[in-house]
Amino acid sequence: MNRRALHFGRYDYAAFSASVTYALCSLSIPLMIVAMGEDLNFPLDRGGMAAGGVLHLVRSVTMVVALLLCGTIAGRIGKRLSMGDSLLLMGGGIFLCSLAPAYWMLIPCLLIAGFGEGICEGIATPFVQDLHPDAPERYVNIAHSFWSVGIGAVVILVGGLRAWEVNWRMILAAIGVLTLLTSLLFLWRERPERKYPETRGGVSTREIWRYSLEIARVPQFWICALAMFFGAGAEFGLTFWAAAYVQLHFHTSAWVAGLGTGAIALGMFLGRTGFGYFARPEYLRYILLGAGGGTIPVTLLLAFLEPTWLPGVWPLVLLFILLVLAGIGVAPFWPTTQVYGVSHMPQLDSTMLYIYFSALGIPGCGFFTWLMGVLGDHFGLKGTILVVPGCLLCFVAIIYWECWVLAKRRAARQ
Repeated sequence: MNRRALHFGRYDYAAFSASVTYALCSLSIPLMIVAMGEDLNFPLDRGGMAAGGVLHLVRSVTMVVALLLCGTIAGRIGKRLSMGDSLLLMGGGIFLCSLAPAYWMLIPCLLIAGFGEGICEGIATPFVQDLHPDAPERYVNIAHSFWSVGIGAVVILVGGLRAWEVNWRMILAAIGVLTLLTSLLFLWRERPERKYPETRGGVSTREIWRYSLEIARVPQFWICALAMFFGAGAEFGLTFWAAAYVQLHFHTSAWVAGLGTGAIALGMFLGRTGFGYFARPEYLRYILLGAGGGTIPVTLLLAFLEPTWLPGVWPLVLLFILLVLAGIGVAPFWPTTQVYGVSHMPQLDSTMLYIYFSALGIPGCGFFTWLMGVLGDHFGLKGTILVVPGCLLCFVAIIYWECWVLAKRRAARQ
């Protein structure tokens, strides 16, 4: 089967930039959470891991609220302006975090950032799909790969600046300003001959409510949403706690710990660009099952790896190899599960499906990030990482049930 060449335009590059800055805002906190804990009186190595996990749990609550509202927002002002406004909220919230004088003041700042992240999360995928309705499975995976580029960028930025003893507040402020500037890629006036393909006439609240009820009545949606929940828990739980795990369990510097997150980002970039280039609608279920099942032994080995297993730097080398492989394995969960669900429920509105998939996936990020922090306080970092293969096992079971067992029953009824 011949594959058409990929073509990118202004709004593709805007979407790529949004993914990068979204990652900068999301990962800047976990990469500096050890330093923030020391300054704001919740040290991670002395019972503060649960407090650290609460930060993203609270953030996730606002993201879900934003996701539930972003369909109405996009229907009123369009996807382009919605994306630009989301970056304004993200950048503003992260900038305010840099000014927080105490732990509790981080929470309202993250609520602002989380609301922007929720809009971006809900709109970004249908934003790209509307640009390329002929091959969304390719362009969506590639657009999502720039999340990994953002992770790599924030690792280099935060790790390098922290190595030079730059205060975490200055780093957060710089990330906030950069995100605010990125919003101009969406908010700057359009060329009349190359406008973004918005839905003509917008979408009314009544239509959005009707689309939502239609989606809620389809059992297949809830099964795919449950897969999103566990897949998101595996992906973001690993990404959120990787730096702290490397720094505290392997007794490394913040720079080396950040490179651990960068290793996951590298794997995710390789996975998403690879899956995005080769993905075809009929292969999506194999990609999801293979990636989920193959990552379980990798993350189990990651949880039980000890720095005393091998001499010298070899434990770190093995650790980084495992992190890259884990990144490749979790790469397709978020975008490919969404595309699979949308492609197998063509009778439902695709934009609202993407939004509601994200709305039920984001709680997985927040819940499992918090759970990993609580288990880390009680059972150590090993107990924290074991949550990831547990999520993967549930994800694989759900994908097999939906894509093979239930798919066969649906085919038999037709």
